[in-house]
This record gives sequence, structure tokens and C-alpha cells, in this order.
Amino acid sequence: MMAYRYDDQNVFARILRGEIPCKKVRESTHALAFHDIAPQAPVHVLVIPKGPYVTYDHFALEASEDEIVDFTRMVGEICAMTEVQPGMGGGGYRMVANSGEAAIQDVPHLHVHILGGRLLGRMLRDPGT
Repeated sequence: MMAYRYDDQNVFARILRGEIPCKKVRESTHALAFHDIAPQAPVHVLVIPKGPYVTYDHFALEASEDEIVDFTRMVGEICAMTEVQPGMGGGGYRMVANSGEAAIQDVPHLHVHILGGRLLGRMLRDPGT
């Protein structure tokens, strides 16, 4: 299948093994959500799968249906818990998953950032400016 090699010594693997503490928000069978150690917004929660997936495409192509559903539900639960859901009166949120070198992925374990609680501005600069 994919040519991804998982480094089981990355910081998120170590968090999952309990070697490094985290400020846990929620945990399920296949996913863990915790506060970012250097928050960029009032709400800044990371959601990671418990399986050894490097990027979102790796996860989407190789994870089981149970893992994919559980991870996706966790994202929704975190948005509800942090009250950022625009459909429920929240101001909205940004979900970011950096994948690979060009996107500056710092940790080689799939993780999504859920950011909210303030106006976040445009994600990318308008190419016309």
C-alpha cells in the first residue's frame, strides 16, 4: 500500500503510551483529544488517532472503518464540548491537519488542530496581495 513509515518514538506515540503527560479533553477507543501545549487561540485542541498513522491520507486509506468513524465523531464531540459549532451558536472553528514536509508537519503522527474562540482571519494570504 502506502510508503509511510511510522516512527513510534514521536511525541504523540509517547503520549499515547503514557510516557509524556497531556491535558486530556476526551478519549475514546480509537482517538485521544488534548489541549495544545502552545495554544494559538482560546480553543486549541488536538485530536489524534491511537493507530500508527502519519498523515490524513495514510489514515483515510489504511484505517479501519471503526477507527475512521471514532476519530471523526471525536472531532465533532470536541467542537460541541468547546462550544465552537457555528450551527449551535458558536463562532466557528478551523480544523487544520499539516501533512508532510511542504506543510511543515512537526510530528509524524496524524493530528488535527481544532482552533476557535476568536476571529482567526484568513488561513492563506490572498495571492492578489
